[in-house]
Amino acid sequence: MMRVKVFKIRLPEEYLYTDQQALDDFLGNHEIIKTETAFVHDELYWSVVLYFEELKAGVSAVKESKSVKYSAENEMLNRDEEKILDALKLWRSEKAREQNLPIYFIASNKELLSVAKYKPAKKAELLDIKGFGKHKIENYGEEIIEILESI
Repeated sequence: MMRVKVFKIRLPEEYLYTDQQALDDFLGNHEIIKTETAFVHDELYWSVVLYFEELKAGVSAVKESKSVKYSAENEMLNRDEEKILDALKLWRSEKAREQNLPIYFIASNKELLSVAKYKPAKKAELLDIKGFGKHKIENYGEEIIEILESI
């Protein structure tokens, strides 16, 4: 069921941080469908209207971050990173065969290279890597982290 919530982000500094924090917390815990914003000049605040789905209990609330994502670009790997990359490629091949999918459906070479360089310590940190969204992390995140921990 779609619901609506309106936030007021006031510009004076004594309100800005708490208003922004309340909005960020809400965004982190809800599946947002659409947003609308308007600036109210005479009172100096942003009105933020969010249309959202209520997340069902038990559904993982891994939120896709909208920030700049980490991506390794033709970087040289050290010996440990090479081992990680080899292990990830082996895992990806097995996973693709198991699920009868092309390997690039599981993860691209660049995504695996980025994981080997960035070395996330927990599932949530995979969101910081370009190519990793909610779906990929829910399906493969734990296995990827286990591979990183084992090397």
